[in-house]
Amino acid sequence: MKTLTLYTNPQSRGRIVRWMLEEIGVDYQIEVMEFGEHIKSEQFLAINPMGKVPAIKHHDTVVTEVAAICAYLADQFPDENLAPSRNDPLRGDYYRWLFFCAGPLEMAMSAISNNWKVDQDNAMSLGCGNIADTINVLESALRKGPYICGEQFTAADILLASTLGWAIFQKTFEAKPVFMEYVNRCEARPAAKRANELDDALMKKKAG
Repeated sequence: MKTLTLYTNPQSRGRIVRWMLEEIGVDYQIEVMEFGEHIKSEQFLAINPMGKVPAIKHHDTVVTEVAAICAYLADQFPDENLAPSRNDPLRGDYYRWLFFCAGPLEMAMSAISNNWKVDQDNAMSLGCGNIADTINVLESALRKGPYICGEQFTAADILLASTLGWAIFQKTFEAKPVFMEYVNRCEARPAAKRANELDDALMKKKAG
């Protein structure tokens, strides 16, 4: 019996967690949650009261929120080296970029997509601050490459490359060369390709 279940939908951030699972090579099972009544069912709300995917159940532990899931899995499967060790100075950078992505970057994307007013009058009160600053900080960090924590590919790259790639695809962010090179580098990994193939196959099955 598999001890890890991913609750997901191939048209969701669950694709990010699928990539993470393929990177660590753990045996897992999928529960596809349909949007609407299914994802708001009493059974699934017992897993995630938000009624959102992704979520994982590992033995008796339930984890929601993409950044938390990626961080949890990296720690649970340390042999795959997807997080700097606890005594490595890069551990701080790793945490920083995981939660930069979950916080300021996600908020900046939402602000642009929804035409929210962000200016000098309200930027200080928002999680992303000035949107241009958020984008410029990320661009500067990625120029140091090849990955967000330097030479080591980590779970933070899975989250960041997925999020940034989506923002560029949706034309929320400009397809700057440094962004495209980073996303392409990360998405060329075999685990990323496997994860996309699996989720694309799920989408075709749903459509059929």
